[in-house]
Amino acid sequence: MGITSEFVREQKRYSKNEIRKVFRLNDDEANKFIKNLKAYGVLKTVKNNSEQKELSDLVDEDFEVSDSETGNDDCLYVFTYVGVITTGSKIIKSYPKYMLHNDKPLEEMKQILKVLERYGSKQEMVHVFNGDGDNRSFNLLAVILYLLNDYHEYGIYNNSEDIIEINGDGEILWDKTINESFALISNNRPYYMELYTEKTVNDEMDFIKRLHECILTECNIQMKNSGLLELFDMVPVNLSEETLGDLGGRDYILYRIHAELNVQFNTRKQILLKTLYAYVNHERTLEDNDSISMYGTNNFNLVWENVCAEVFDNKLNTELGRLDLPVKLGSRYDPKQKLIEVIEKPKWCGWDESGKVFIKTAKETLIPDLISIQDNNGEKQFIIFDAKYYNIQLEKEKELRSQPGIGDITKQYLYQLAYKQFITMHNIGTVKNCFLIPTEKNHIIKKGVAMLDMLSALGLEEIQIRLLPATYMYKHYLTRTMVRIEELEL
Repeated sequence: MGITSEFVREQKRYSKNEIRKVFRLNDDEANKFIKNLKAYGVLKTVKNNSEQKELSDLVDEDFEVSDSETGNDDCLYVFTYVGVITTGSKIIKSYPKYMLHNDKPLEEMKQILKVLERYGSKQEMVHVFNGDGDNRSFNLLAVILYLLNDYHEYGIYNNSEDIIEINGDGEILWDKTINESFALISNNRPYYMELYTEKTVNDEMDFIKRLHECILTECNIQMKNSGLLELFDMVPVNLSEETLGDLGGRDYILYRIHAELNVQFNTRKQILLKTLYAYVNHERTLEDNDSISMYGTNNFNLVWENVCAEVFDNKLNTELGRLDLPVKLGSRYDPKQKLIEVIEKPKWCGWDESGKVFIKTAKETLIPDLISIQDNNGEKQFIIFDAKYYNIQLEKEKELRSQPGIGDITKQYLYQLAYKQFITMHNIGTVKNCFLIPTEKNHIIKKGVAMLDMLSALGLEEIQIRLLPATYMYKHYLTRTMVRIEELEL
């Protein structure tokens, strides 16, 4: 059986028959395929009706219609994942829901995978397993990607040895030379005929080095055969002609890795050794691996929030004393206090047994996605952004659909209210509210505004809607550069 590698769109509604056709499955294979994906939370089931077919976003009440309750033909299936999933010989390339006009977005997917890599780079561990309990499976794809990325960043595993030579090319060991060799004295100056030198030599035949090269080469072959080497935009790796069998049986290789772990105290090398151990212990190919392997996320909305926060210079976690304000920071504020901490926390009042009032302060409060403070025509502008991962339909001749909810709108107004005193005290000229929504278009779209008259009457700003070209945003995110807020024309 050959490998089948196909694109699907996140949150698009697929019938069982469509899934069969896309991945070239018979009925029994399709049932197993669907059951496996649902078990790991990357495929959801919704009712097969006209209303669902028109939607592009899911809400909680959509989830988990049982196939057995409705029958396969009465269900639609929704991928709730962005990234790459492998199950046996099937490779699923799930791209974000806002991409509506390109069903094979190879170049866009390459960029998205780099965004996912950067987003997940803060974690210093490898997700070796997916799921838990009966649904726990070895995440071979994540392990392979970690090993290849680690190699491209740090190179091959090596053990080095410091060698002392006489008159070698390395660094001169003056203490040893002075103490252990003879000197000729001329004009009261010592001259040494033999200099002790030290150099570091890598052990080219080190077992772990050979094992690392062998596994990397094997990983490269698997990625190439699966068509994933191009998708992840990786340079081919061909370092060894040896196989794992040439290095010994599995138990022996695991013993050697364990022995190396006992004497290795470098954190990066420890993580690498543990990952090599996991790979050898679960040795199999992507094609033969019936369990699920995944690289991506069920929560691409969090990725979008992180992208927006970085490219628009989020100030929420900036200390007040470091903000560029029009006037000196007010005395009521601590310079070490962060902007996010300015928002008031709810207070709960109670009565004790004697009837005396006591007050408790809650730990949680409103948390905006991001706030920027910028110069605008000679005055400071306080901008409250909310990154929204929606496919909003706001067209004159069409029904309003897939828009942020009432809670999103009221919170956006409340964010401005929460900062009103801070803004007034520091002579900040204007305030802007804005939803940031991704689009596959290549330019910024001024989509409209959202408002509640009763809150606008309090002098609060209506919420502007901007559709931002995702590829443009990702480019800045990956290069760690900022987008000029003026481009939004708020």
